[in-house]
Parts: sequence; structure tokens; C-alpha cells
Amino acid sequence: MKLIKFMLVGMVISLSTLSSRVIAEDTAGKQLTAQEIAEKANIAAYYQGKDGKVRAKMVIKSKTGGKYVREFIVLRKNYSDNGDQKYYVYFVKPADVRRMAYLVHKHAAPGVDDDRWMYIPSLDLVHRIAATDKRNSFVGSNFLFEDVSGRALEADDVELLKTTDKGYLLKKTPNDPTEVVEFSYYTMFVDKKTFMPLDIKFYDKAGELYSRVQVVKMLMIQGYPTVVESMVENYKLGLKTIMTFTDVQYNIGLKDSVFAERSLLRAPKECCQYR
Repeated sequence: MKLIKFMLVGMVISLSTLSSRVIAEDTAGKQLTAQEIAEKANIAAYYQGKDGKVRAKMVIKSKTGGKYVREFIVLRKNYSDNGDQKYYVYFVKPADVRRMAYLVHKHAAPGVDDDRWMYIPSLDLVHRIAATDKRNSFVGSNFLFEDVSGRALEADDVELLKTTDKGYLLKKTPNDPTEVVEFSYYTMFVDKKTFMPLDIKFYDKAGELYSRVQVVKMLMIQGYPTVVESMVENYKLGLKTIMTFTDVQYNIGLKDSVFAERSLLRAPKECCQYR
């Protein structure tokens, strides 16, 4: 939810009893394992281009009729030598969150926690977010801090449950029994052509569906499949979060200085037109 996280053309998918030994084929006819599909889906969702910039609008709706809007800019840069990434999120609307900033230094190495910081302008305070808080709500929405940069691939065991003409249905189960997460497993439907995750369903400890992330609209931008609208629903809390993405740009040459901690206090020039 790692942009925001980040995804996902609603469809109803029934689970199969097939095991993780099921093999899929990509568009070139090559057989793919469940792990290979998961890796391709991770690249499609989080690694398009060398870097990127997008303006996001988040509309949060409660079951009581309340509606809250958040608008922010997301900057992202890949480090192709090891899979690390850096993310910078700058809030522009409404007034109560304007100038709030969120910074992530994502570490791809297994077992290494990402570094996360949040700047709270009302307190003029930079708060370091503990690794144990990564599954907490991101600014009161159904998205989590972890969703911005994505969940680590090695955190879950993956099975290929089903292959259809349109895509692959994966099941992911946390492989660390000591990890504190709110789900027992989740399923992910991956588009066969683009490998973009289109529909993710989370199941609680009782095996009941409680949350769903769906792609509503996807476009090709600069040759990359790009989610421009997604929706997250939490059925237990009665919350729905709708995300729309505009002004999408790839390969713009972002400098490392954009993702320095000082950018939390002073937004980089790439966000200036939105202040």
C-alpha cells in the first residue's frame, strides 16, 4: 500500500485448491513460478522507470457519511544496483495537513527494515516511524505506511492458486509467525499482460474477507502501465478510500538530495508549483 502503493479493475475471483507447484506461462510462452509472478508484479507496481512523480488525491469516506480529502505529491527514485528505493510525499491540501511530509528509504535486502520519517508542521516536529508501526493507517485512510513503498517480497510465502486467460491468482501468507500483521493471508490477481496487481483481498485470522484493494482505471503513460485510479475498502470499519493519480511523469532525473532528511523541513523544488 509498497505507491501508493500503491494498485488495483474490480472482478470477483474464486479461490482454487491448486498448490504452489502450479506453473504459469508469460506472454512469451515461458513457464513462470509463483515467485516469478510475484516478482514481476512487484516491479510493475513499484519500479516503473528510473524515477517518477505523481500528484495524488485521496478521498476517504466513512460509513456515517463523513468525507475527508487529502492531496499530495509523491516523488520516487530507484537504485537499480540493489533494488533499494527512496520515496518523498508532500501534502498540499487541506490546510490542516499542508506541508506535512513523509520520507521513506526502502531497503530491498532481506531482513532490513525500511527507514521512515514524518514531518508534522503543526508541531514543527520530525517523527521517526518505528518498524513496528509500518502497518498503521496512513493519514487516517485505508492505506498503510507500508503501502507507500510496498511490502517486502521475502515477507510472504507465495502460491499460485489459479491461472486464467486474463491473469494469475496468487496467495500470500506471512512466513514470520512473530510478525504483527492484521491479516492471516491475502490473495492477489495479477494481469497477464502487464503483471500489474489488479485486485488484492485481505483475510483476517478467522479467514473472513475484511479489506480489498482494486484498480479502477489503468493507462499506458510513457510506455508504462500506470494505475490512475484505485479504491480500498475496509468492510469491518466501513471505510472506503478512493485514490486518483494525475500529472504522472517518469524518468525525470530526480537527484538524491530530494530524498535527504532536510527535505522534510523544506520541500524540494519539484513540489514548488503545488505549494
